[in-house]
Amino acid sequence: MSTTPAAAAFERPTDAGPRFGYGTNGFANHRLDDALAVLADLGYHGVALTLDHDHLDPFAPGLPRRVTSLRRRLDALGLGVMIETGARYLLDPWQKHAPTLLHDDSTRRVEFLRRAVRIGADLGAEAVSFWAGVRPEHVPPRAAWDRLVAGCATVVDAADRAGVQLGFEPEPGMLVEDIAGWRRLRAALDGPPCFGITLDIGHCRCLEPQPVDRCVHEVAEHLVNVQIDDMRRGVHEHLEFGEGEIDFPPVLRALDDAGYHGLVAVELPRHSHAAPAVAARSLEFLRDAAARARTLPGEADPPAPSPAVPAPAVPRSAPTDVSSTGTAPVRM
Repeated sequence: MSTTPAAAAFERPTDAGPRFGYGTNGFANHRLDDALAVLADLGYHGVALTLDHDHLDPFAPGLPRRVTSLRRRLDALGLGVMIETGARYLLDPWQKHAPTLLHDDSTRRVEFLRRAVRIGADLGAEAVSFWAGVRPEHVPPRAAWDRLVAGCATVVDAADRAGVQLGFEPEPGMLVEDIAGWRRLRAALDGPPCFGITLDIGHCRCLEPQPVDRCVHEVAEHLVNVQIDDMRRGVHEHLEFGEGEIDFPPVLRALDDAGYHGLVAVELPRHSHAAPAVAARSLEFLRDAAARARTLPGEADPPAPSPAVPAPAVPRSAPTDVSSTGTAPVRM
């Protein structure tokens, strides 16, 4: 597990359960204050706050005052916070997620990420999460990669100066879509200590070659943020728990074995129409899965004899080569 100050700040007793959170992008039809109240009342430990028009717009007037007020509210409710930066139309009303770090002019994206870092510092956030983006068709793969490395270096510099942990998220269909791509990017940046990984559990099932719980162990040393949702192999669609193919108790056990103490935040950005009900049944499901996880053998325990299970194969429908093409479908 990472020994960064951000990670160390959220140590918990070894017998405590996971710290479950919920993404505010799944409460898009609620005022932010109302969403926080609902989540606190349900029993969540924190929120993954997507900076957006309706939820702490980083470009609207009075940002310092609004950030100070939000920190007081989070403290009063006892909620931890992660900063997410995946708003769809915050930067361009015509193009989803544009501009990214890969576009010809990434100035507005870089400024957004700098503001996200400052907001994260002021809120005492556990990390700030961001991703690469889809390669524009007219941008050659090498040029896109160079732009990504340069943009990430700028964000890393801002995070270093602010004392903020970064969680870079591999995202299906984007230039960096898997753990291997994240490792390549981290190496290109010379392995900065603040450059951790955001791991979406659903994405692991979607396209990683190894079982989901093994993905957790593979990145445990650098894990600073976890998003959790159900998903099917080769289909990038965030599903409610039980609607996909993931066996969650082994995943939660893997997080515990890894020594991960950060938020495990539900990521259901297309479920705002029924947000309170979805959040309630999600937490019930996760608590039950966590209870069952405690009965499983740990990483250091001898496993019960069982037939070898091969890692899932990637079906033809799964995105496979975004690092060179950047054209696999993205659904966020």
